[in-house]
Amino acid sequence: MSEEVPDVDAILNRAGFDPAESVLTRRQAQVLALRERDIPQAAIADDLGTSRANVSKVEASARDNVAKAKETVAFAETLQAPVQIEIDPGTDLYEVPDRVYEGCDRAGVKVPYSAPEVMKMVSESAGDAIAGREVRSHLLVGVTSDGTMRVRVQPE
Repeated sequence: MSEEVPDVDAILNRAGFDPAESVLTRRQAQVLALRERDIPQAAIADDLGTSRANVSKVEASARDNVAKAKETVAFAETLQAPVQIEIDPGTDLYEVPDRVYEGCDRAGVKVPYSAPEVMKMVSESAGDAIAGREVRSHLLVGVTSDGTMRVRVQPE
């Protein structure tokens, strides 16, 4: 018995998918919409009239495009952020929240994060650029006017 596949076009319409405004092709959006509903690749392939291997390839490309789009938004938000704090290598992670709060105070931006939350966000966003409590690479912490914090690792 084959898997019941929901009406993917209805899903895309309900979510407001517009291929002219998206980084995803219609096929990529279809595959992602179905995979996010735990529909197996084989059932999607049957429904779309293609192979499971093609569905796998389309899904991988779609997820790559989504990741690139998220990265682009984070980059653009950091560029536009009224608060931009540069953190030098060798800085103690415990010093970062005070630097962020000071920059936000100067710009009149409210930070909705506690010091531990700021450290966690910086550490998670910076990845290998943080080792223990030490900042190992140049970081740029941007805070948007609505308090969204973005952390960018600057290339050496």
